[in-house]
Amino acid sequence: MLNLLGQILIYIVPFLLVLTFIVTIHELGHYGVARLFKVKMDRFAIGFGRALFSRTDKRGVEWRIGWIPAGGYVKFSGDLDASSVPDAAGLAELRQRVIAEEGPAAVCDYFHFKPVWQRALITAGGPAANFILAIVIFTVLFATFGDQISPPRVVNVVPGSAAASAGFRPGDLILEANGDPVRRGEDVIRVVTLNSATPVRFVVERGGQRVPLIATPVRTLTEDAVAGQIKVGRIGLEMGYRRDEIRAIRYNPIEAVCAAVRQTGDVLGTTFTYIGRIFSGRESGDLLNGPLGIAKAAGGISQQATAGEAPAGLKAANLALTLIQFAAILSIGIGFINLMPIPVLDGGHLVFYAYEAVAKKPVAAKVQEAGYRVGLALLAGLMLFATWNDLQKLNLFKFLGGLVS
Repeated sequence: MLNLLGQILIYIVPFLLVLTFIVTIHELGHYGVARLFKVKMDRFAIGFGRALFSRTDKRGVEWRIGWIPAGGYVKFSGDLDASSVPDAAGLAELRQRVIAEEGPAAVCDYFHFKPVWQRALITAGGPAANFILAIVIFTVLFATFGDQISPPRVVNVVPGSAAASAGFRPGDLILEANGDPVRRGEDVIRVVTLNSATPVRFVVERGGQRVPLIATPVRTLTEDAVAGQIKVGRIGLEMGYRRDEIRAIRYNPIEAVCAAVRQTGDVLGTTFTYIGRIFSGRESGDLLNGPLGIAKAAGGISQQATAGEAPAGLKAANLALTLIQFAAILSIGIGFINLMPIPVLDGGHLVFYAYEAVAKKPVAAKVQEAGYRVGLALLAGLMLFATWNDLQKLNLFKFLGGLVS
């Protein structure tokens, strides 16, 4: 029983804390832009189900925390359904009701009667808040701790590997990968991981000369301390660095912001590339995580942050710093997913608003209904696929097979 409670504390609690924080920022993005355009709102909710906490402010907005920590929402006054995109008939009905109850002047306070560009900005405010959160976190980290550049040197080349075939040698200093400068070993790992079965162009420094090399990563089953067993691209290199090559960079506030924007862009670009390779059939999707996988990752980095014999205060500070970095990465992911053009997500709403802006009328009710059904099916399928990945990485099926063998 104590072991179970310990696992919950290690895995579930950090995940829920980080997720709740990110969801709150996301919904505050919607709320803040809506306030800017003076939109009337009924509720700001974090979580679903029965309210653990509820308070109504002087503007009539109910602030609520539900007991199921699985998301959040902003309810605009006059919402007819969960889509927040009523058709022409629904808008006419809503207008008549508002005029009858509050007078003609009140119509302009309702989200659905705002100009389409304002509704689009309000919808985009949630994902934008996620990206801004990541930039703020990275900015604080860069401004406080700076950055450390440790150029990767090849320590060992696995015989018979793609790296050996490409001509890598121990002592090579990797300068570029696919035309991008390499600052540390993680840059090489990211490029290789995202390019299974695709030739990668490298430039290494060898004996004072720039030497071009081409290696094709092979998808290999790998044990990851955080993610579990995954298949990712590998070329057969072991990398390290020389202490005399390590450079510590300090950033002023402006430089820190620029570095944070680049970091956020790099994470977005990596995510976009990986998703694109999944749809094109060049990746299996092993790195796609659902809630279980994200919870495992949160627990894994929490354990790593508190390992060792350091004082409790130092461990707590390291844990907090690690979870803050994790929150930045997860916030970018949530912002990206919400911008996907799938009805029920913010990106799907933006597609509807784009149609409305061009056609000068809302999407027909039947089209909206069909779109939301397809969107729910796609979202459910994505979640099932991600959860299947999570269960495989957790070795649940191997465990169940062992029970009956």
